[in-house]
Amino acid sequence: MTEGWQPDRPFNALPGLPPAAETETRAILKQCIAARAALAGLEQAAALIPNAAMLISTLPLLEARASSEIENVVTTADRLFQHLRAEAAADPATREALRYRHALLEAFDELRKHPLGTATAERICTRIRGVETLVRRVPGTQLINAQTNEVIYTPPEAEDRLREMLGNWEQFLHADDGLDPLVRMAVAHYQFEAIHPFTDGNGRTGRVLNSLFLTERRLLPLPILYLSRYVIANKADYYRLLQGVTADEAWEPWILYLLRAVEETATWTTAKIAAIRHLSEMTATFVRNCRPKIYSRELIDVLFEQPYCRIGNLVEAGISGRQAASRYLKSLTEDGVLKEKKVGREKLFVHKKLLALLVHDSNKLEPYE
Repeated sequence: MTEGWQPDRPFNALPGLPPAAETETRAILKQCIAARAALAGLEQAAALIPNAAMLISTLPLLEARASSEIENVVTTADRLFQHLRAEAAADPATREALRYRHALLEAFDELRKHPLGTATAERICTRIRGVETLVRRVPGTQLINAQTNEVIYTPPEAEDRLREMLGNWEQFLHADDGLDPLVRMAVAHYQFEAIHPFTDGNGRTGRVLNSLFLTERRLLPLPILYLSRYVIANKADYYRLLQGVTADEAWEPWILYLLRAVEETATWTTAKIAAIRHLSEMTATFVRNCRPKIYSRELIDVLFEQPYCRIGNLVEAGISGRQAASRYLKSLTEDGVLKEKKVGREKLFVHKKLLALLVHDSNKLEPYE
């Protein structure tokens, strides 16, 4: 057992970084190669999409849904897409997951000005929760097994101590010591969760930081890795292996877990992007043949920025005025590309094939009739 750790007492003796144990074992380095190859494939697939908005508007929303579900904030991808531009009408869980997406994209934009650090984490958590959230000042936070009511972990206490630990975490993030960036991400993610600096939102904030770290280290051009998908499928292992580092300093199993998560989700996301690209080309050909007078590449791009399209989307993109935009969308509905859906007083036009691609694992595409 790790020296000084007891589940029901604040872990103020949490060891600093880097870990004393070996973090680049032979097995870890081998898995790093596979994960890096998968990330390279994802980067190439993203580069082939002519309009980056197709990815940045959709894939982070899937990550937001899954990461929120890990913390028992449950909504659906369909609801998230439907309310992306009408958040006030959404249910509380959907609004909370949408805030996760906003936090991810806003922090991604901030990377141009500020490197990752404690201030980044505070901004992310504030955005996710919808209330100002700073490093904890009060004690009393404990992680409890919901089934047994047993205390499984008590994070460190005292703001000064937490900020000291976060300073060490921040230095480790940016250290130039030759450690593979993927290993660094896995180690830093554990440490952030163990510090548990906020009263709520730590898990989601930590997962946003993972995506941002990959983009900051130029392993991805955009924060589009759907990493929480793997965590949901292997949720028990996620918590068990985090606990293993705390209790026994079992770093290798934890690092291998996160490296496999990167490999698998990068491969899944690459296939999903390829399917979106194929559907985009298929849709462009169909619309150009059926409706040559309204076809434009810009129109197709708007239809793929998210599966729920509004008349205002075409107007904002400068494609047409409102009356012409309404005609365009109704024409595409008649052709079976879109399906009209009335929500309250608003008309939405659903891109059925794109929605199916985004909410289901299957990448199978049926041609337009």
